[in-house]
Amino acid sequence: MDQPEVSVIIPAHNTADYIAHAIDSALNQTLCNIEVIVVDDASTDNTVEIVQSFRDSRLKLLVNEKNLGAGGARNRALSAATGKWVAVLDSDDWYASERLEKLIHLAKTNQADLIADNLYLIEDGHVSPWGTLIGGSGKIIGSVRQISATDFVRSDIEGKVGLRLGFTKPLFKRKFLVQHQIKYDESIKVTQDFWLDMDCFLHGAKFFLIPEAYYYYRSRPGSLVASNKIKRLEDECRAIANFLQHKDYLKENPQLLAALLEKMTETKKWRNYYSVVEPFKQKQFLAGFMAIFAYPIFLKHFTAQLPKILERRIQTFSSSSKISYQKNMFQA
Repeated sequence: MDQPEVSVIIPAHNTADYIAHAIDSALNQTLCNIEVIVVDDASTDNTVEIVQSFRDSRLKLLVNEKNLGAGGARNRALSAATGKWVAVLDSDDWYASERLEKLIHLAKTNQADLIADNLYLIEDGHVSPWGTLIGGSGKIIGSVRQISATDFVRSDIEGKVGLRLGFTKPLFKRKFLVQHQIKYDESIKVTQDFWLDMDCFLHGAKFFLIPEAYYYYRSRPGSLVASNKIKRLEDECRAIANFLQHKDYLKENPQLLAALLEKMTETKKWRNYYSVVEPFKQKQFLAGFMAIFAYPIFLKHFTAQLPKILERRIQTFSSSSKISYQKNMFQA
């Protein structure tokens, strides 16, 4: 059997309502020479049964006996992958039918190690996207663009409008990942994609972004991205600190170092902010007051943010839910 051109890896945990759509979108690509690897991460619903109902030799199912998290499930899929390229698909998202064919062509044309497309953004329960990742950033990208590590970090600084390139789902050259032993950091629960991409940059990867959208990104209230802001920001602080240990690489890339330090400053600021705000939202007043004493700079940050908070509250009542969602996603 010929080597698959692409291995599509799909980590899944309790997504029985969505997994069939994701698998269908992968198997029905215009590029047929692919394999689809689903790793069920100890689901307690009927996700496994739904995957088993497919009759396609290109589909493989691996089942974790215990929950490893998205990073662990993806790493297991990476170990099983045999394709020339690796594409990630979250089990509640889906591809446009021509996605892989388009990305492969452009990756080869540009000699890319990673290539990402724009994302269609769609709220759970809706049939049509309300926008795109690039559109929501206010940036204009008219053609294929190479992305540097500095561009990548600056696009994703907490509390600032940016392209949020960490949300993209690049196509990876598998040989590059294997050669440099690049895997997902399983200690990071939400932003593993961002730091895997940064690991690729660390090893000299060429990353390209195209303006067309072929990936449908579904927003769900119960998803990892939508939950536990404080834990996400704490993980992010640790991940930035770990990357800052690559002193020789950063010495040669002073602009990247500056971007990472700015990202650390802003991430800490927002971690402190939510450490105070979230307990009060949950009516845990003692924890909230203790957090104020732990992070006394909170009051200065809160005062600075008050106009933006009031603006968002007004827009919640006067604007559509799509605009409100867009601001929450891209402005923190």
